Amino acid sequence: MSTAPDETATTTAPARDTKKIAGALLRYRVLAYATGVWLLVLTAEMVAKYIFKVEDLPGWIAIVHGWVYFVYLILTMDLAVKVRWPVGRTVGTLLAGTVPFLSFFVEHRRTQQVKRDFGV
Repeated sequence: MSTAPDETATTTAPARDTKKIAGALLRYRVLAYATGVWLLVLTAEMVAKYIFKVEDLPGWIAIVHGWVYFVYLILTMDLAVKVRWPVGRTVGTLLAGTVPFLSFFVEHRRTQQVKRDFGV
């Protein structure tokens, strides 16, 4: 038996964490874009309905956006826990899916930050 520390345990743990962070980041990015797109579609529907008085618009757009946003919330929390974001950054990122175009900007900034901090 060797009394030397096990080098494989110390080298695989950060690599495993990096893989988990990379996976969480990819899932977050996909849902951030999906949430942003569906929010733009929902905004266009609201403009058409209330400003241009268009009748017979599909009622399912808001439902789809709501479910996509719900999944976005879960996956954003997953990433936030893995990279240990402070509460303010986490809440700001979660709310980015409620303002048109903001989710695209915030996704880009958060992705740059996570890639820089964790080398993924």
